[in-house]
Amino acid sequence: MTQTIPDFDYQRVAVGDVVLNVAVGGSGSPVVLLHGFPQTHLMWRHVAADLARDHTVIVPDLRGYGASDKPAGRDTSTYAKRTMAQDVVELARALGHETFALAGHDRGALVAIRAGLDHPDRITHLAVLDVLPTLDMWDVLQGADAAVAFHLYLMAQPPGLPERMIEASADDFFGFFLDAWGTGPDAIPAEVRAEYLRASREAVPSIVADYRASAGIDVEHDRADRAAGRRLTMPVTVLQQDWGAALGYDAAGLWSAWAADLEHRTLDAGHFMAEQSPGEVVAHLRALLAR
Repeated sequence: MTQTIPDFDYQRVAVGDVVLNVAVGGSGSPVVLLHGFPQTHLMWRHVAADLARDHTVIVPDLRGYGASDKPAGRDTSTYAKRTMAQDVVELARALGHETFALAGHDRGALVAIRAGLDHPDRITHLAVLDVLPTLDMWDVLQGADAAVAFHLYLMAQPPGLPERMIEASADDFFGFFLDAWGTGPDAIPAEVRAEYLRASREAVPSIVADYRASAGIDVEHDRADRAAGRRLTMPVTVLQQDWGAALGYDAAGLWSAWAADLEHRTLDAGHFMAEQSPGEVVAHLRALLAR
């Protein structure tokens, strides 16, 4: 790890069968921020610095990413979002927080949703940036429009071929998403982009295992929740690009089936909104925390 969030303290914290790299800053009520793909905890550097003025901000690398442990995907549970959500709950407890607000982007948002469903007594507020719940995500990807999510289908394949293909051109593969999903060449500074590429290059098997879980065990968990009528009970804010218009679905309608207390906002901020429009993201997070 060569890049850090200024004025944050770094620790390695054991949770379950992994040790997580985590940055902690500020003081006050706790907020945990979970990163997306193909990024690390650094994607929250602007938002974290702002929130740390009046909150204890906890910013880990997810298992399998960044400087956190990357266990082999021995079975489907290793990178299930249920397992990764348990990591987050245990991390907060290890740092002295029984309850906390939680925000996630992309892959981290899927972990955050699962944490909210599995641990409603621990998550006081939930923010989700630019994803749908896993079950809905697969349902809306249909026809030629699904080509935008080709990586989901590639990494859903059995172990072996996806890992070899990605490892053979890792920088091109991960760099494609950093470029295609950004709003311009300056959206992510060169030194941060290089850090994302290095971290992703060194984590291909675990990243693929994370995605593979989302095509299998994570769908099973979502289906069980839907059948049981389980919903998110804490205040929820969802910030998304207008994927509904692009892919032909009602994003707010899909989300309302999962969250009783929902604020759904469509932002013109690009996928990497926490880096490209941090002020707007912070404003929505602060509004959520005030609910």
